[in-house]
Amino acid sequence: MTLQPFENFSDVEDLAVGLTDDDPAVRRVTVMELADTAAPEAIAHIGNALKDGSAEVRLQAAIALGEFDGAETAAALTIGLQDSDLRVAQAAADSLAEMKDPQAAVPILPLTQHESALVRAGALRGLKELRNPDALASGLKALSDPEPEVRVQAIGVVAYLKPDEALPALIGRCRDTSPEVRRTAVGALAFSASPHVADALIGALRDEDWAVRETAAEVLGRSGFRQAVDPLMVKLDDAFWQVRLKAVRSLGQLKAAKAVHAIAPALNHQIGNLRKEAAAALGEIADGAALVYLEKLVDDADPDVRKNVRWALSRIAG
Repeated sequence: MTLQPFENFSDVEDLAVGLTDDDPAVRRVTVMELADTAAPEAIAHIGNALKDGSAEVRLQAAIALGEFDGAETAAALTIGLQDSDLRVAQAAADSLAEMKDPQAAVPILPLTQHESALVRAGALRGLKELRNPDALASGLKALSDPEPEVRVQAIGVVAYLKPDEALPALIGRCRDTSPEVRRTAVGALAFSASPHVADALIGALRDEDWAVRETAAEVLGRSGFRQAVDPLMVKLDDAFWQVRLKAVRSLGQLKAAKAVHAIAPALNHQIGNLRKEAAAALGEIADGAALVYLEKLVDDADPDVRKNVRWALSRIAG
């Protein structure tokens, strides 16, 4: 049966009667049907379902609210975020992250001080894309939270707002005890052209965690810091091929002609993705010194490598 569009408040009210049914399965289906109406009047009813005695109904309500936006929806989801069932709490956090209306930040902000780290992290995650200036203070404070996941989400809030005054705090998180926090902080610094950021990113190339080094190598190419060429060339010998791949790509983005001979060995790597990136980087640099290396790969077994080699050769030929 095809549901007809709801046209007025009474339609939603009639449908919402199903939320009082004794059968949790009926209540759960009712939540789904209310969401399908896309009617703003349905938000309050779905929000009430977040207080249902059945975790399955609450879970469906948390998911359904992801189809709506605004402060009323966010206020309802803050209830789900504090649910004792982790599935419900996670679903509420996921739906909060879909919010786009800056006014949705108002009911979310108090939860950044909640006693539960899961709730604090979920609240900060919901605040990130809202870009509400009022969230900056909460984000900066949460950068020192004892829980790594909260600090990760706090970085997102601060980085999305891109305030220059937050740079020292973000740079400080590049030395965090948690590798995931360090990696997130390094990635968040891509928006800034500050020389202090360049120093932090170059320092992150020496991080003990390979994922942090990989992120630093990637961000340095996008940031355009020319002083990163030599440190990136060092990373062409990193123990992890993922780091070498990002270093190769960034050297291409930086059009580092001095790196041609250093990149060339990657053209012979057994991993096709690394050969492909090396060919692409040499094409970006477009220096004649790369011809002798590229011409040996015109018949490479990997079609993507061959494609990049042909493109690189055409770039060098002018």
